[in-house]
Amino acid sequence: MNVLSRVVLSMALCALVAAAQEPAKPASTTSTTTTSPATTDPGYKIGPQDVLRIDVWKEPDISRQVPVRPDGKISLPLLNDVQAAGLTAMELAGVIREGLTKYITSPQVTVTVTEINSRRFYCMGEVLKQGTYPLLPNMTALQAISSCGGFTQFARLKGIYILRNESGKQVKHPFNYKDVVKGNHPEENIPLQPGDVIVVP
Repeated sequence: MNVLSRVVLSMALCALVAAAQEPAKPASTTSTTTTSPATTDPGYKIGPQDVLRIDVWKEPDISRQVPVRPDGKISLPLLNDVQAAGLTAMELAGVIREGLTKYITSPQVTVTVTEINSRRFYCMGEVLKQGTYPLLPNMTALQAISSCGGFTQFARLKGIYILRNESGKQVKHPFNYKDVVKGNHPEENIPLQPGDVIVVP
């Protein structure tokens, strides 16, 4: 092997070793976080303990995810306390936008409800998953029961009832599951209200 061939071979080996020792570069260090809304109902009224995503365009120091406090307010930079409970997401975005105009030129604000915690119903008795569940907009008794994982083998499907506080009194609404799923007595498949308790005996 002549000298030139040895030099070329040596350089090629050095290049291979250097490539093997070079740490792999990450594909990208930029990640995009997307937050799915908990409700797409534009008329949904925000309540205490809901979680909101506040996005202010080109203002990452202000954009954040915040819980609604028990007093119905949220805390944001520059604005401090802002009343959120009782407003829709669009209405709250308008309030925040108006407050930020003192500090930012033409702020663009988006509010998304990411967790609904203020509207809950309860399921107890002979169901597979007893507990507290988020009450989605326009949810009926039948839809709510399906969230509880189904019935145990001892459930009395004709004796289910819903307890609701009405004007300070507890009212019992009957719900015959077998009739409702057959299309009979649709009036028993009532829309649930926050705080309703579904009892499966």
